[in-house]
Parts: sequence; structure tokens; C-alpha cells
Amino acid sequence: MGDPLMPSVLPLGDPAPSDGLLPAQAADGAAVRAFGLYVHIPFCAVRCGYCDFNTYTATELGGGASQDAYARTAVSEVALAATVLARSGVPDRKLGTVFFGGGTPTLLPADDLAMILRAAIGQWGIEDGAEVTTEANPDSVTRESLAVLKDAGFTRVSFGMQSAVPHVLKVLDRTHTPSRVPQVVQWAREAGLAVSLDLIYGTPGESLADWRHSLETALSYQPDHISAYALIVEEGTKLAAQMRRGEVPGIDDDDHADKYELADELITEAGLGWYEVSNWARTPEQACRHNLAYWRGDDWWGIGPGAHSHVGGVRWWNVKHPSAYANRLSQGLSPAAGRETLDAETRTLERVMLEARLQSGLEVSTLSPGGRHEVAGLIADGLVDPPAAFRGRLVLTLKGRLLADAVVRRILPD
Repeated sequence: MGDPLMPSVLPLGDPAPSDGLLPAQAADGAAVRAFGLYVHIPFCAVRCGYCDFNTYTATELGGGASQDAYARTAVSEVALAATVLARSGVPDRKLGTVFFGGGTPTLLPADDLAMILRAAIGQWGIEDGAEVTTEANPDSVTRESLAVLKDAGFTRVSFGMQSAVPHVLKVLDRTHTPSRVPQVVQWAREAGLAVSLDLIYGTPGESLADWRHSLETALSYQPDHISAYALIVEEGTKLAAQMRRGEVPGIDDDDHADKYELADELITEAGLGWYEVSNWARTPEQACRHNLAYWRGDDWWGIGPGAHSHVGGVRWWNVKHPSAYANRLSQGLSPAAGRETLDAETRTLERVMLEARLQSGLEVSTLSPGGRHEVAGLIADGLVDPPAAFRGRLVLTLKGRLLADAVVRRILPD
């Protein structure tokens, strides 16, 4: 899946300065927060019918935004980022995580991805044992390209498997065949890369037996990590139009719940533990540390068109189109389109919304008096783990994970 902070429509916010300099708040407390890098690669071979991310096929882009030049453009933003952070007084920090998402990062040559990673390490350095991930479609890698990525410093690859059932893949407009997945997993392991598999459940026409088959097939490859996401149909997508026309059935919440429960049962039996509502890892060390940084409010710089960044309570986002992005950088200007400075109330609100989804839980003391008052009722309703709550942490039960959004609404202030 694409980055969770990469919507196709940019939010409203304040204008961002052309030099990209950050307000003084951004430097406050930076030394105690981890720092990561997200690199958005906006290219796809085919636009999937459910996808709402900021991605483009070659025909959609036309002439003005070359895949061949993209790595050099991204490297220019890396240099700009280092300058902006230094001039804004943000302390130097080594990279703890790097994540290449999209789109399909591996549509670019592996040498291009390696070039961007080298530039980032050259600017900031990288921590020992850092996590460096790329997303990949199963049909966009070779044994040789995965070896190049490993040699460049990548540690992890996340394959968009989505399903092991051909008719489900067809509805999703996925281009790979199920037989391709075990091959690329083997190549990744030969290269020395950790392997994550992304799955989607709730596709129109997918039966519970289909979903079981996809889960059991994915688990047979013994991945280090699995993400299982409920299909969300966004307005403006091909799949949304097909549903409106009655060509495919709509989303069924009960079907989603049944499939989530089956996923948790089978994945847990296979030895992986949940650490976020939609994510399971074989060991705590194999959880996606980059996504955990998002959920815990750490700092990261987002490279690429439409990419979002966050440093010290200041959040900003780049212009959306690859051509506009490249043009801004070619003129020596920041590609930031807008930004917002988060106040204490907003930061607390986001912390509650995100940390409540983690297996590590949320400190009950973070909640408002009204939110703390709700905890007893959540325990009584079987949504929150009682022993954890008595220790001062709000941790969701399986039932609570199924109703995570409803739990969050109950504990947030009115």
C-alpha cells in the first residue's frame, strides 16, 4: 500500500514560503524525536481501480515529467531538505528509517533508488541497524534488481500481493499472477532482505473462502510481516464508478469484520503478532519502524510530489503534480504547497487517534477527564483490555480493533 499520509487531494493550509524555511517551533524538541525519510515515487504501470493515491501512469503524465529524470529531481529535494533543516535551526539527526512508497518505486531502475538513498545518507548519515524499505509490485522486480537494492543499503521489501485469487486480482486491476509472489519472495530472501506482504480484503466478489486461501497462501511463504487492509472505495476511483453503476457489489461491513477476525486468527496461529490494527510482525523487531514513527508523532521529511512532512509540530505538503514539483526544484524553490503548525490540542487529538490503534496502547492519562470516564464503559463493552487499563494503558481487544474508530470517538473530547 502507498504511504498512509499520501492522499490524492492536498489539504487546506497556510501558504508555504518559497525558501521552505520552518518556523522556530520546528526546532523545539527535535533532538528527542526520531528522524526518518519518506520518498514518494509517483509512477505506476497501470492505475488500479481502487487506488486514490497521488500516482500516475505514463499516459496520464504525458510529456513534462520524465521517469528517467525523476531520481535526479528527488536528489535535489534531498539537498534542499538538508539546507532547510540546518537554516531553520533543527539539530542534525541521522536517519532511523527510510521508506520508498508510491506508486511503484521499483518501476524506477534499482540504481536510481540507490542513488536517492546514497544522497540521503550523504546528507544526514544513517543509524546503525536502520530500517530501509521499498514497496514493490511482484512483477516489477528481478533477482538482480533486489540484489542491487540490498547492496545499496535497503533492508526490507514490501510486496503488494493483495490476493492469491485470480478473479480478485482482476477486480483490483493488479497486473501480477499469483505464481509470481513466491518467486519474488525467494529472490528477496536470497538477497538478504526482510519480506512484508500486503493483502486487501473485502474486494467485491471475494468470498470468505477466497480470503482464507489468500491468507494461507501468503503465510505459506513465511513472511516477516503482513499488512491486511480492508478495501476502502474512494470517490473518483474506477471501482467507485463500477459500484454506482451496479457492476460490482458494494462494501459489506459485516463481511469486513468476518474477514478481519479470520486474518487475525490465521496470522496469529502462524506466529506473527499484531502491533497495529492492520499490521502483524513475526517479532517486535520486524514491525515496520517507519510507520510506527508516523503513529507516534516522530519527525520525517517527505520527498516527492504530494509528499507530506512533519518536523516538530509543523506539517507541510508538496505540490501534487510531478511536473510542477520538478519545475519548482529546478528554479531553486521549495516544492511545498502549504503547511500548518499544530497546536497542543490538535497534537493531543492526533496522538489519541493514532496510538489507540497500537498494541502498545495509549496512556490513559493522555485523555481528557471525559475520555478517562469512558474507559470503564469500554472495558464493560469488551472493547478495551482490563489488565492493561488497570496499569494505565488503553489497549484494544480483538472486538475493540474491529470497532477502533468507534472507540476513538468515545474517548475524544466533545
